[in-house]
Amino acid sequence: MACVSALKPGKVEHLLHPGIAMTILVAVRGWKPDHWIQALREAAPDRAVVLPGDDFNPASVRYALVWKPEPGYLKTFPKLEAIFSLGAGVDHLTTDPDLPNLPVVRIVDPDLTGRMTEWVVLNVLLHHRRHAHYAAAQAAGGWKPLRQWAASAVRVGIMGLGELGRDAARALLALGFQVAAWSRTEKRMEGVDCFHGEEGLAPFLARTDILVSLLPLTAETENLIDGAVIDALAKDGPLGGPVILNAGRGRSLVEADLVEALLDGRVKGASLDVFATEPLPAESPLWQAPNLFMTPHVAAESDPVALSRYVIGEIAAYEAGRPLRHLVDRDKGY
Repeated sequence: MACVSALKPGKVEHLLHPGIAMTILVAVRGWKPDHWIQALREAAPDRAVVLPGDDFNPASVRYALVWKPEPGYLKTFPKLEAIFSLGAGVDHLTTDPDLPNLPVVRIVDPDLTGRMTEWVVLNVLLHHRRHAHYAAAQAAGGWKPLRQWAASAVRVGIMGLGELGRDAARALLALGFQVAAWSRTEKRMEGVDCFHGEEGLAPFLARTDILVSLLPLTAETENLIDGAVIDALAKDGPLGGPVILNAGRGRSLVEADLVEALLDGRVKGASLDVFATEPLPAESPLWQAPNLFMTPHVAAESDPVALSRYVIGEIAAYEAGRPLRHLVDRDKGY
């Protein structure tokens, strides 16, 4: 039951009767939504903005902004019209068996996209410029210069060529890197060598020195980056072996396989922003893995002010009769 790419309002009683409240619900787990509440109220002072547990009429809720809501929670709002995912991924929603058959909107905003590109470029350059080596040399009081290759000698491969992947590819191309991309279905981008599908994965990996995963989590991408994929990466590049970056979804990567490859040197370095379990447990071997940079799922942290304006703008356009944009295909999970 896929959502179509353009959906116009079908529930119009709130448009015909302006006195009916049009409440916006913010339902998140894992972080405090105080800044979101404030930003939404400033962006839409004529609307009620509520949290679970507040005193409000469930029938007044027309829109929900969510991150990892309790399974089944959203079906308790009989007049709900659209669900906005507060983050780049939507698997936290599509895995809910009781998710209402309503439009689910991905937030696509230049602020969020730019933040992800910053993380990708930063971490590509950290490994390209051998930062782990120099940080260790500095800590030991050593002066140990290494040969520095030009960006044009390094082959970056991006898994996932959506909004985030395309923006990161443009930035890396501007720095001079050789950029390729792999996606599940065929896509094209100027200046990027594009591969797709199962038949395109092996040649994509074989020409990749630095692998960047921006994949959504689906049945096809879960545990996709395993030992076999790691071993299929290029070994003849200037870095002496492959590097792996993951800012897509933690469960796309088999963490145990990455740790083993870092320990035995088959992978020369890695950067992770997402993990199979978050927060990362204290007993995870990732904490002690060599040449690994980690950030706590902040690569594309949502800015409440910028994204609240985006959401309110989308709601206003929807209520004016225009279609919602960036709808999730429920069958595909993204």
